[in-house]
Amino acid sequence: MNKIQKLGCACEKPTSDYTEYRTSELGIDHTNGRYGEVSIQQCKLCQRIWIHYFVEYESFSKSGRWYKGIVSKKDRPNITPENAVEFLESLEWYVYGGSYFESTGTFGQGKVNVDL
Repeated sequence: MNKIQKLGCACEKPTSDYTEYRTSELGIDHTNGRYGEVSIQQCKLCQRIWIHYFVEYESFSKSGRWYKGIVSKKDRPNITPENAVEFLESLEWYVYGGSYFESTGTFGQGKVNVDL
């Protein structure tokens, strides 16, 4: 399990409207036809790197959901859109939310729910 220490930075707060990231698109995860949007976000304050996964099923209302977890600099080059879910599930903790959960964000760990 990837052990990531919480530092108390604003980027860790699940419900914050924190926007101080540099974001780059990693690509689309086509596994199981889910078309998950995977991006990398780097906090401008603490410099930590997050992997962000978002999926929404247009034919289902309240299906939008996102997950984000901290990535070490050494693990970052190994993450692809196709293994992003597996990586998030390996973390000690991640943040998730969206209309599917009727949540603006909360902490979680283990299995991520990205399929219909």
